Amino acid sequence: MAAQPVPHPSTDRRRVKVYELRNNDWFDRGTGFCTATFGSCEDGQPRDSQVVVESEDQPERILLKTRICKEDGFHKQQETLIVWTEPTNGIDMALSFQEAEGCAMIWKFINSIQQQYNPSNNQDDSLSDDLTMEVTVHPISLPEASLANLPDVESQIRMLSSSVNGRDALTKYVVAENYIDKLIPIVSDAEDLESLADLHRLCNIMKTILMLNDTFLIEHAVSDACVLGVVGALEYDPDFPSHKANHRQWLQGEGRFREVVRIEEPGILQKIHQTYRLQYLKDVVLARILDDNTFSVLNSLIFFNQVDIVQHLQANSSFLSELFNIFKAAQDTRKREAVLFIQQCCAIAKNLQPPARTTLYNNFIAHGLFQVVNFGLRSNDVSVRVGATEIMGCMIDHDAQMIRHTIYRQINEKQPPLTDTLIDLLLVETDLGVKSQISETLKILLEPGHQIPAEAFAKANGDYAGRARIVLQEPDPQQDHFLGLFYEKSAIKLFQPLIALQDRTTMEFSIVEASAFSYLVEILCFFIRQHHHRSKFFVLTHNIVPRITQLLQCSEKFLKLVAVRFLRQLVGSQDEFYIKHLCEKKVLEPVLDLLIETMPRDNLISSACLELFELVKKENIKDLVKHMVENYRGKVHCLSYMELFRTLILRYDQTSGFTANMECFMESEDESSRERQRNNRLPPQRNTMEHLTMDDAQEEYWNTSDDEDDLQIKPSNPSLSANGESPGAKLLVDYASDEDPDDNIDAGAFSGDEDMPEEKDQTTNGGSPGVVAPPERVSEKRRREEEEEDDLSKMVQSKRRNSSSAGSTASSTASSALRRKRVGSGARDSGGGPRKIAISLTSTAKVGDFESEE
Repeated sequence: MAAQPVPHPSTDRRRVKVYELRNNDWFDRGTGFCTATFGSCEDGQPRDSQVVVESEDQPERILLKTRICKEDGFHKQQETLIVWTEPTNGIDMALSFQEAEGCAMIWKFINSIQQQYNPSNNQDDSLSDDLTMEVTVHPISLPEASLANLPDVESQIRMLSSSVNGRDALTKYVVAENYIDKLIPIVSDAEDLESLADLHRLCNIMKTILMLNDTFLIEHAVSDACVLGVVGALEYDPDFPSHKANHRQWLQGEGRFREVVRIEEPGILQKIHQTYRLQYLKDVVLARILDDNTFSVLNSLIFFNQVDIVQHLQANSSFLSELFNIFKAAQDTRKREAVLFIQQCCAIAKNLQPPARTTLYNNFIAHGLFQVVNFGLRSNDVSVRVGATEIMGCMIDHDAQMIRHTIYRQINEKQPPLTDTLIDLLLVETDLGVKSQISETLKILLEPGHQIPAEAFAKANGDYAGRARIVLQEPDPQQDHFLGLFYEKSAIKLFQPLIALQDRTTMEFSIVEASAFSYLVEILCFFIRQHHHRSKFFVLTHNIVPRITQLLQCSEKFLKLVAVRFLRQLVGSQDEFYIKHLCEKKVLEPVLDLLIETMPRDNLISSACLELFELVKKENIKDLVKHMVENYRGKVHCLSYMELFRTLILRYDQTSGFTANMECFMESEDESSRERQRNNRLPPQRNTMEHLTMDDAQEEYWNTSDDEDDLQIKPSNPSLSANGESPGAKLLVDYASDEDPDDNIDAGAFSGDEDMPEEKDQTTNGGSPGVVAPPERVSEKRRREEEEEDDLSKMVQSKRRNSSSAGSTASSTASSALRRKRVGSGARDSGGGPRKIAISLTSTAKVGDFESEE
């Protein structure tokens, strides 16, 4: 049996880029040197073959190491690309070689390995290697391409494409036999015979061949020799039998491709044409039937073509010089085409990796890209203005700081900054799409920038580190200086249409003016959020708030919403400056009028107004509540059938305009009440006799009793004196009556008190135990004080009725109250027997405390 030849490994190192497909975008994993060789050996026989790429910057680092196996499906694209799918994780990979010779050498090794994998290898081991080698490379055969055989060709191709092995065999056969070239002439014959059935079969055959996902077949189908015949067959779709597409008419038009500057390299020209046809094939011809695999293959071909085209153009300095010198001439036609060409280059650059995109923009800027943008923004041609704004948008998306540095340079050189050009265009532009792009560009350029360290641009594995994650908090001094100059000069020009509303009597606007107001208010809201101090000064100086409020009177509903949205921005900021400014300018009255006018109907305007007042209520902005109810109470009352406005009126009435917080009622202003609030205690419940007037001495007694009781019950010294009294105890403040202030109160004053015998008995026998009772609960103390207060109130009332006996009654009442106060305090301090505790304390906690002391 003959031995199978072993492929010779490629030991030469070839420079290559490694790409990985992530979310339909090719990610650059780095640049290195590629070798294809066999892995470790066992018993002298090669175990496996693999492709290895070592990093160019770090030779010890491996960028890629993949085995060559049957499931990989390696394919060669063009002359410098090899693509495949990793069988372990299903990730699409690609190698882009610097030289076609290196790609051919690696591909020869890979292809020789793949040819060894054949379905016949799974047969029984008794079959000889000779029999295996005699198996034909193309085990299938299709009928000859002719009109008569089209039904058989269609049926066999459909059958073979239903299996993986059949698709591989069909692909090899079509490539080897040049079957596409044989089918193209039949399209013309079927059209001459007007055989619609044959044309439908040809369309199905072409679709099946293209959906085999072979890069060589797709590239061959879009070549100059085949593209018209292929798309001609695809014009007759059997799914739409009564319609015919015009793909050939679109692709063969000579006016589709224009060279602004002649491209001398024929390979680049070919790739430009091929890329255009691939995009047309993907977006138009096959858009309805594309599957994920075919879509990925087409995207890969387009991406690598674009990379080659852009790299060639940015490396060709003579080409760039000739391109940008066009704008120094006087021919506007060539300038227009040059702007559109640069726009296409910037659109292609979106798909490039950040390093390549940065290099492209730097080369463009060095040759005068901003002069191109200035020309495009001032052009009378709408397409040129759109192209210029898209160029600037692409650059800002890539790196806005690059544009800001250009503006800084223009300011230092005393040139009009780019923002002035954008402002002029925003105010006169009629295209709403351009207005929107300019508005977004201004907001991005006028963001308060931050200094970014150089470490933020460190390159890692072919990509750039995220700059947003490394941001210092201090503002950029250049950006701060630029913002200062902007508010001095440019901001006045930008908001001049709003400032001019002061002298306007009617609120009728054209479409251009109305759209300008919409974008201006949106930009102003952005400034209020970002530029706090500068925007406040600007709004106050130029009286902007009343001007925007005038828009509530216009007929355009969207402008009314713009004005309400602006006021909502000011209220939502909860800035004291803006709140006072709104009250001073009385801007809420037009909003109330607008709401009253539209409220019977539920629409967007009424919803926006209600949301504004709901925000006032929710955030409890008391100045606005007071301003509305005091100045426009009648209008608010007209809307009081809604809970929102009833709440606003009630909140104002209950607080008498001093505060809008319903939870901040004070029971009293004395020190003890504030102390209770700080300790999160509930205020004491007052009875119905609280409104009675008491004398100053009585008021002082009740105000100071709590603090003194606290001092009285504080267990500072547990030891007792010899007579059984606590040495730390002292008498409470003596109560002095109105008529006869007497410091000595005799015991006879208490003869009528029912508690007196018990108290005397306790005093006589008294002697309290040697342990001081713990302080009683605050709730028990307050309950007892409230009962005493009731007695006192009744006595005071009786004193007023009996004026003749006022002195003696008041003195007796005060003495009795004071004696009860002393006895109650003494009972608490003495920690007496069970009988005393049962009378003065009803809390279960107190009983438990007493029993524990016993």
